[in-house]
Order: sequence, then C-alpha cells, then structure tokens
Amino acid sequence: MKIVGVGCGPGMLTAEAARTLRGAALIYGSARAIALARDVFPPGCEVHEVADYRDLRSLPDHAVVLSTGDPMLAGLGYLPGDVIPGISSLQVAFARLKIPLTKAAVVTAHGKDHARAVADAREEVLRGRVVFLIADPAFDVQAFAAALPLETGVAVCEDLGYPAERIAVGTGAEPPVPRGDLFVVVAGEF
Repeated sequence: MKIVGVGCGPGMLTAEAARTLRGAALIYGSARAIALARDVFPPGCEVHEVADYRDLRSLPDHAVVLSTGDPMLAGLGYLPGDVIPGISSLQVAFARLKIPLTKAAVVTAHGKDHARAVADAREEVLRGRVVFLIADPAFDVQAFAAALPLETGVAVCEDLGYPAERIAVGTGAEPPVPRGDLFVVVAGEF
C-alpha cells in the first residue's frame, strides 16, 4: 500500500505524489483529498471515497490511500506501507508567516480533548516555541488565546492554499476569529 499526501490545498501535490498517482489502479480517499488530486488519476483507475477509516488497514497491497496535507502530520501515515509526503498546512502557514520550521511545536486538538490541547500549547509557548495547533470546527480560539500571555502572537490560518485563503493575526489579548471550519492556529513569538 502507498499513503500519498495530496497537499493542504489545490496545486500542492508534489511531483513524486503525482507520479505515484498516475501509476495507480486503485485509490481511496476523502472527498476533499480526491478533489485535490483527481487531475492526475489515470484513466480507468478505480476511485473510492473512504466510508470507514478503520477498514483502510485491510486494503490490498496495490491500493493507494490519499491523505490531505502530509500523512505524517495528523494524517494517515500510521497505515502500513510506503508514505509519500505532501505539502502540509504547517509548511504553508509557517511560510506565509515567515516563521522557521525549527521553532515549531505541533499540538493537535482535532477530534481530541481541547482543554488538554490548550494546556499543552500554552506550555510550549511558555518554553519559547511557536505552536502550530491543528484545530477542528468546535475549537474555541478565544478560550485558547485567553490561556496565553496577552502579548503572544496568535494567527488563524484558514483554507490554506485555496483561493479563499485567509491569515488573520492578533494577540492573546485580541485574537483573530475564524470565519470557517478549515483552520489552524499559530501561537507564539513571531
């Protein structure tokens, strides 16, 4: 099996990922991942939208599984098989904000305990790291910002790579507000 990162937005598919997909006969992915990579699928390739992620471990060896962003950043990189990296939301957000990746501390709140994620992120910010927080639609940016020192930089990065991309920057005292469901939060000194 191959797990292919399709990037976090349109046009962010790597050449290696495109080569792998052009040679695929059987592809599985979310609707969003399929839409991001569809242009390189070969004619006659079987494409299936994933209904139950628990079933992915039982796919045949020749299957290709699409993962949005990079499979190793809260993606499907845990599956058996070869991983082909993609351009992640972490890479795009830090590039847009001109923050070196060496300062990053990744915290996920996506489908996780938000209170624990906020505590972990706060601890990393206090250590001098720049937190890249993977949010879900229910994540409360204002509550997160309230847990940080007032002068801490806080950015909400939405729809990265898409035409509607938006990066709003504020502080712990006056944090930006997300407008949609597809966002990450960057916090720290930047």
